[in-house]
Amino acid sequence: MLSSKALFRMALLMVVLYACGTSQPARRNVLSHTSPPANQKPPDNNRNPNQTTFTRPEQITTRKPPEERPVVNTKVERREEPETDNTAAANTSAGYRSPAFYRNITDSIQRVAAKPSYYKITENLFKEMTVVPNPKNPAVNSQWYTTVNFDVRKPNFVILHHTAQTSAEQTLFTFSISRTSVSAHFVVGRDGVTYQMLNEYMRAWHAGKSKWGAITDMNSCSIGIEIDNNGTEPFSDAQISSLIKLLGYLKDKFGIPQANFIGHSDIAPVRKNDPSKYFPWKRLAEAGFGYWYDSANLAEPPADFNALLALRVIGYDITTPASAIQSFKLHFIQNDSSPMLTDYDKKVLYNVYRKY
Repeated sequence: MLSSKALFRMALLMVVLYACGTSQPARRNVLSHTSPPANQKPPDNNRNPNQTTFTRPEQITTRKPPEERPVVNTKVERREEPETDNTAAANTSAGYRSPAFYRNITDSIQRVAAKPSYYKITENLFKEMTVVPNPKNPAVNSQWYTTVNFDVRKPNFVILHHTAQTSAEQTLFTFSISRTSVSAHFVVGRDGVTYQMLNEYMRAWHAGKSKWGAITDMNSCSIGIEIDNNGTEPFSDAQISSLIKLLGYLKDKFGIPQANFIGHSDIAPVRKNDPSKYFPWKRLAEAGFGYWYDSANLAEPPADFNALLALRVIGYDITTPASAIQSFKLHFIQNDSSPMLTDYDKKVLYNVYRKY
């Protein structure tokens, strides 16, 4: 029989062996993504509710998950150009687009911006004309009195231009955007189609720095007509026929004198050369728009004929005589634009001068 001392030692050994053979639950890093061992016991759902329990903390970040970020369209929207032939493609590479392109984009600009802007500008002009005179005018020191005898100011000149562009569609586009700061009342296409771009009573920006006679602001008293032509080609018959029809309408409506149908080169010597030497001024004069001379019966000028004075009487700015001579010859001689007057040139000048 074992003694009590032996029994005590045996019991102590069993306790130690039991303690060494029992495995402890594996510790787990709460920030790791590894799962606990498969043999780990599930948490006790019947634990004491007052017991503090540590759970995996959520990662704090201000960055939204990819699925919650708004999708931003960074693609540049571009208008698809219509298909063009090889000629149009060559023009495009040189900076010119096809007529179809200009027509397409101009129609869009007209609908979205140009026409709304036109109506807004005209509305503001009408409002400006209907208000009473500025009460801050120091020269007016009485109450506002009105008159009932008035109307709008009418244009008294027609200025003819060539567009110096490749198509009427390109010119319509040019006049439809504000950054060009240029406009005209009418555009006459090569095919004879006439486009109106501005009411005749409105002031277009077509003459620029110019002078005719004593008038230094031709925009304020004239109608501008742009003729589709690049300046190096003849004008088509259909185009000139439509132009003459338009000029007849304007002449009848506003009572414009025959002498007041002139070119841009006439009012802006050397600075402008439109319409070019190909323009049929004689045909227009025969229809009653502008003057021409009888080449078969030219009268000799007198011995004391002053050519510069004659140019001034017609309307040319003779501040720079050579420039005035060149502009006159571009209009009436056409095949020679040198700054010198030949004997024939003087005959032409004298015969034109006699009409004024």
